[in-house]
Amino acid sequence: MAKLVVLTEGFTGRTLELATAKTTLGRVDDNQFTLPEPSVSSHHCEVWLKGDDLVVKDLGSTNGTFLHEVQLTAEKEGTLKPGQILRLGQVELRYETGKKQAEQPRQTVRLGEGSTLVMTKEAGFGKKNNKVNKIFLGVGILLGAVTLLLLALAFLKLGGSNS
Repeated sequence: MAKLVVLTEGFTGRTLELATAKTTLGRVDDNQFTLPEPSVSSHHCEVWLKGDDLVVKDLGSTNGTFLHEVQLTAEKEGTLKPGQILRLGQVELRYETGKKQAEQPRQTVRLGEGSTLVMTKEAGFGKKNNKVNKIFLGVGILLGAVTLLLLALAFLKLGGSNS
């Protein structure tokens, strides 16, 4: 089943199962999918399935609707391929179809007639999670402490041999 999976912290795990009928996304309760986040407009965008693609239309949002960091304009619809990211203001959602990544076509964003952005990079570097950052910080602090200790011992040894 095709769905949008929310990636942004605080909304992680929320999903929207998609249909061919238009679905509105926004901050207020009269949308079919509500994202109560200040950067999301009251009625932010609408989405619907067209084959394996997800068509997205911005509804004049304040903070923008982005398909792989390319902003949609209210006049044009955009097409999202499986695995690509949709951003509403500061909220990121990934479009998934349930197919394995290898089976999915290469990532292309269509921005209306004559405008296409092809993403050729198949696997990117993601952001490090907090656990990885804490490990690097801990190792850095430990190495710094050991270095200071060795320097202190070296100075004490030099100071003691001068007497």
